Amino acid sequence: MVSKTRTVRIGERIREDLSELIQRDVNDPRLTGLTITDVIVDRELMYADVYVSALVGFSHSSQILHGLDHAQGFLRSELARKINLRHFPRLRFHWDATLEKGERIDRLITQLQTESHQPDLENNAGNDI
Repeated sequence: MVSKTRTVRIGERIREDLSELIQRDVNDPRLTGLTITDVIVDRELMYADVYVSALVGFSHSSQILHGLDHAQGFLRSELARKINLRHFPRLRFHWDATLEKGERIDRLITQLQTESHQPDLENNAGNDI
C-alpha cells in the first residue's frame, strides 16, 4: 500500500500522459474533444478511475465511454511504458457531469435574477405616470 500523496502524484501523471496520448495517438473519432478531468488511483495501485468530459456533452457520453473502453488495452500499455510502476493500474472510465451541472446552475441563477428584476420594472413603470 502506498501513501495518499504518492497516489495523488501517480493520478496526476496518468491524467497528463493520458490526455497527451488521446490527443496525439488515438484516431477514434468518438474521442475528439475529450478532456480528462481527474484520475483517482486507489492505494493498492490496482485501479485508476479516470473521469472524462467532452464539449459534445452527456448525450454522447455512452459512445465516448465505449470508445475509451475499446482503447483501454492500448492506453494502459502505452502509459505503462511511460510511467515506471511495478504493476500498472487498470483504467476504469467514468463520465464527469460537473460541467453540465455547473451550466444548469448558472442558467437557474440567471433565470432567478431575471424573474426578480421583472416585478421591479413593473412597479417603477406605474410610478412614472
